[in-house]
Amino acid sequence: MKEKKCLISCENAGLGYDNKAIIENFNFSVYGGDYICVIGENGSGKSTLIKTLLGLIKPVSGKVTLSDALKEGAIGYLPQQTQVQKHFPASVMEVVMSGFLNDMRKRPFYKKEEKMAAVKNLEKLEIADLKAKCYGELSGGQQQRVLLARALCAADEILVLDEPVTGLDPAAAASLYDILQKLHEEGMAIVMVTHDLKSIVGRTEKILHINEGGYFFGTVEEYRKSDYSKIFSEK
Repeated sequence: MKEKKCLISCENAGLGYDNKAIIENFNFSVYGGDYICVIGENGSGKSTLIKTLLGLIKPVSGKVTLSDALKEGAIGYLPQQTQVQKHFPASVMEVVMSGFLNDMRKRPFYKKEEKMAAVKNLEKLEIADLKAKCYGELSGGQQQRVLLARALCAADEILVLDEPVTGLDPAAAASLYDILQKLHEEGMAIVMVTHDLKSIVGRTEKILHINEGGYFFGTVEEYRKSDYSKIFSEK
């Protein structure tokens, strides 16, 4: 069996800002093809974790190591959507193509291969017919698919998603989960922050639960047997 590639590794890391750790002695790894669900109360450190994984902030202590490709920015990131984003005045194709901006360096134009990849990702998410539409005129579910297509343009082997179904109706949320499941089955590693554990627990493989400076990280089965699962069920 082929050994999985380590994409992100946190070793005894202190995660936080201004030399003050919100989470200490943090040990966490993401391997190729992982599906990890991140849960925890607001203010527990989830956003700090995401920024650290994206390389936007450095650990207060310990070590966080990204694979070479991820150091170059090859992480597909789907942030929480804001009201400004929902009314962004650009075409679907323009939004999706912006996923390649990190690769453009000083190039003034997109490559033909990038345009073809953008169309392929739109087709993968079943929204190729919307490519000329104005992004701000789409439904919430359609907008999330567009942003996911954009993230795929940036992604090498991993997607990081922050509350991707917030504001979506149940049907649109279920559809997005199905798409993520398919991407995972194709080999994409997924790290997803969510409050919707009950809907995702049958799909995810591992759970990271951050709570009051402590954390649990392990398989779904290990989580069910842990005290942390009781914390979640009491919410």
